[in-house]
Amino acid sequence: MRLLARGPEHFRSNANVRLAGTSVAIAEVARVNLAISELKLPLVHPFTIARGTAELARTAIFRLHWNDLEGLGETAPSERYHENVATVRAIFAKQPLGGDDPYATRQLLAKLPPAARCGLDVALHDLIGKDVDRPLWRLLGVDPSQTPVTSFTVGIDTPDTMLAKLDEIRDHPIVKVKLGFAQELEVIAAMRDRYTGILRIDANEAWSPDEAVAKLNELARYDIEFCEQPIPAGTPERLRWIRERTSVPLVTDEDSRDARDLAALAGCVDGVNVKLVKCGGIRAALAMIATARALDLKIMLGCMVESAILTTAAAQLSPLVDWADLDGPFLTAADPFCGVTYERGKLVLPQGPGLGVTERAA
Repeated sequence: MRLLARGPEHFRSNANVRLAGTSVAIAEVARVNLAISELKLPLVHPFTIARGTAELARTAIFRLHWNDLEGLGETAPSERYHENVATVRAIFAKQPLGGDDPYATRQLLAKLPPAARCGLDVALHDLIGKDVDRPLWRLLGVDPSQTPVTSFTVGIDTPDTMLAKLDEIRDHPIVKVKLGFAQELEVIAAMRDRYTGILRIDANEAWSPDEAVAKLNELARYDIEFCEQPIPAGTPERLRWIRERTSVPLVTDEDSRDARDLAALAGCVDGVNVKLVKCGGIRAALAMIATARALDLKIMLGCMVESAILTTAAAQLSPLVDWADLDGPFLTAADPFCGVTYERGKLVLPQGPGLGVTERAA
């Protein structure tokens, strides 16, 4: 077993041997132990997008123990990518951690699929930050004062309910509206009549290319900042065709899972949505951000419906991006964790070590 180059508090003595008349302690590196549990998060409102409705979010909470420290991680796997909490837990039941050094992140994360890798990656970063007693944003070298303002999402519902949801958050400076239903144009028109802030829209792959052009040209009059994923993923050339025929900027989500997807999107869209669960955690998100910058693509940092653990992990990267859609804690009714906070939508990063996430008192 490889020893870590760290102080004596990181080791425990498990034996003494006699060598040339001298007693020598043989040290063993403390093992890294992982526990995964399911977290059920009731939602404030049923959350509907073009693919379906949820009243409860299910995520996997990672607790990584090493040297009396606990690293918290989370993943919110999506059936859209054939992943769920059960598949994540099964991976680690069959495949134990590949080492006992939490700093060997590449080794520990190797060969894991994205959702499983995300949960472990976040827990490792939290653990390392706690070990060196520094906030993760400081280790990443970002300026916490440069966080963006996040959008708040209004899911699909009846027109009256969607307008009522907007009224609940009308003081929020940015709203994202889920589209992909019969009365979507009328709802956006009514929203713009009563809301003067920034409007973003997200079709979640609901339209055909022809529908996208027609609808976006109709919606352009309402000063839409951008449209997210108007058509099914997999055909960047069709996104280019749409972009050439509308003034509303396009941002991908389902089309941009990780850094390898981005080269094909250059020139076809204006920006990409980076989500830790899709790409596989903080390391993979940094690779996406660097790749997008090299390709002159704007970047949005997004989330699933999740607890403050995963949203706070993403928020640590937010000073590096153009837009944020990190409203997971807004959507849940009983989050057992505290982390990132908001000042009129502007992300405020915790000051504590690692992610800075704490558990609420029971």
